[in-house]
Amino acid sequence: MKTNVITLDAKKAGDIELDDAIFGLETRKDILHRVVNWQLAKRRAGTHAVKFRSDISATGARVGNQKGGGTARHGPRSSNIFIGGGRAFGPIPRDHGYNLPKKIRKLGLKTALSTKAAAGKIIVLDNADLKEGKTKELVAKLEKLGLANALFLDGAEVNANFKQAIQNIPNVDVLPTQGANVYDILRRDTLVLTKAAVAKLEERLK
Repeated sequence: MKTNVITLDAKKAGDIELDDAIFGLETRKDILHRVVNWQLAKRRAGTHAVKFRSDISATGARVGNQKGGGTARHGPRSSNIFIGGGRAFGPIPRDHGYNLPKKIRKLGLKTALSTKAAAGKIIVLDNADLKEGKTKELVAKLEKLGLANALFLDGAEVNANFKQAIQNIPNVDVLPTQGANVYDILRRDTLVLTKAAVAKLEERLK
């Protein structure tokens, strides 16, 4: 699959061949669903907690007499039926993450890239380097490119000035290639790859 390469100033800088084994797969919603759920499950803090009966400081004596009171024979005040008592079957701190086969994770990333390519939502840049980390300058360049909601993927490292300039722009993110993931690719409208990112992705996913 051949596509144009452009600069940050929206000028053509040649073309590049994208590997069909990575950017030309059919869309598999089931695979994308599995990988996104796996990613979001790992991100959950799992710190939710409640107090159970053993965690409540309350009297353990009977509430009233065993007989003659005209009410139920209640036990300790820490019971879950009383206000201020412990919860029954409440959440406890735990890890929500689970394992997903490496083949499925790899296929998920390929499918996400292919989905963007099929929708014409991939742009390849010559590079993502800026001389100064000025947000105003980068906003002007993004307007030329017609980008309002995008994810930039750079090579092994992101240019420091570019990273600084992009931080205050809403709905625009940047990641190094090793941080490429299905969730971030799908949540942004356009995927912008540098030539270095394309080379790294092809090396990683072959």
